[in-house]
Amino acid sequence: MGKQETMKYRLAQAIRECMKTTPVDRITIREIVQTCGTTRQTFYRHFTDKYDLINWYFDKLLAESFAHMGEGKTVYEGLMKKFLYIEEEHLFFAAAFRSDDHNSLKEHDFALILSFYLDLIKEKTGRAPDERIRFLLEMYCQGSIYMTVKWVLGGLKMTPREMAALLVDAMPEPVRRLFGQLKLL
Repeated sequence: MGKQETMKYRLAQAIRECMKTTPVDRITIREIVQTCGTTRQTFYRHFTDKYDLINWYFDKLLAESFAHMGEGKTVYEGLMKKFLYIEEEHLFFAAAFRSDDHNSLKEHDFALILSFYLDLIKEKTGRAPDERIRFLLEMYCQGSIYMTVKWVLGGLKMTPREMAALLVDAMPEPVRRLFGQLKLL
């Protein structure tokens, strides 16, 4: 890991520390850099704002689950991996998902998941999905994020395995058929 990557992880650890006592919306860059023992200039060299930092850390935590789906693993296996990571980093995700500010983790997660599914379909079929599939995927991804947030914030009492299974079950039938044909289910 290079010097820049190491600093990004240090900043991520600092915001995680801040999240233990302060809601994300009230955490300041000053608090993050003081906790990290660095400067504002260093922070802004790596991130545009605290949400950019949160989203970067989220991407790092979940990159492996998406990589598994890209390697021919199933959507269920990828979701399982995602929920296990979220469970391991519960404090971070609970604090991050409480925020509705611009560039929030909810928005970022939605964009990341939708883009991943659209790219995966295009990679496996050689073309972008039609408008109907895209619409259903957008709706599915929005619902998936909503239920993930509800689970993280304690509104759903279930294991990562149960969450992953229910999200696969909730997939719209045309998307399920397409994912079945692509051997993603």
